[in-house]
Amino acid sequence: MLSRTADHLYWMARYIERAENMARVLDVTYRMSLVANSAYDETARWKPPVQIADDIEAFEKNYSGYTAVNVIRFMALDERNPSSIVSALNSARENARAVRVAMSSEMWETVNALWLELRQRIRLGLNEADISEFCDWVKSRSHLFRGVTFGTMLRDDSYKFVRLGSFVERADNTARLLDAKYQLLLPAVEAPEGQVDYYEWSSLLRSVSAFEAYQKVFRDTIEPWKVAELLVLRDDMPRSLHACYDELAPILEQLCRQRGRECLRLAGENHARLHYGRMADIFNIGLHQFLQDFILRNNALGAEIQRAFLNGPE
Repeated sequence: MLSRTADHLYWMARYIERAENMARVLDVTYRMSLVANSAYDETARWKPPVQIADDIEAFEKNYSGYTAVNVIRFMALDERNPSSIVSALNSARENARAVRVAMSSEMWETVNALWLELRQRIRLGLNEADISEFCDWVKSRSHLFRGVTFGTMLRDDSYKFVRLGSFVERADNTARLLDAKYQLLLPAVEAPEGQVDYYEWSSLLRSVSAFEAYQKVFRDTIEPWKVAELLVLRDDMPRSLHACYDELAPILEQLCRQRGRECLRLAGENHARLHYGRMADIFNIGLHQFLQDFILRNNALGAEIQRAFLNGPE
């Protein structure tokens, strides 16, 4: 298939996944901000979403402080922020519009309707009290897009590039979310009273739709290291790093038969680290160091996919 078509499909999927992940981060941050806890001031509560998106410099250039109003505006509605929900969904629609013939009509209608409804919501305004409902709406529309894609798209190379974009983006965002939130919440474990804030840990799990999965797998109270294991090494947890690479590696094996062998090598290396890794070894290295290294490796894979298959740097 044409590299330009592959490029649009890949980035359409990445942008929709990015919008969903930003919605998940905002939602869990808002819910955690409702819990009275003197250990965290407003900056400590609302800075992590900007850190996760790696947009600290852009935020501080345009906003005076890490308040709920400022962060919600920046992460949800600010068109100057390429990682904001509105920017991501606009980019997804533009990419979809460029390759309408490469996807099913239902896929295009879903993306277009998503954008039109978003514009209507923006006109009505978004305040702090509305953020949970707004985030739920973004997540549900992202789920709808994936369901329509799975149910209507021919299993050709176009479909493979859509899936590729989704899982590269999901792996990046899961690693960033776990890294930022783990560092914020871990001091609670070391408090003199030795009590974990279970509500906050459960909010983190809910942000990646993993709360019920945690209960089913561990049948125990929420413990930070088990949360990390679920989101890093469990291959049966859909948003875990391992599960993302279980999807990526076979797709790249099919796409890399004639070119892009370096993509296959990078994906295989990352997959092996997750498939054969042990949490004890990861914690010996340091979870933060492991996740930062994973993010760099995942970004290297994304860059190599761009170089080998797509239409230049994005």
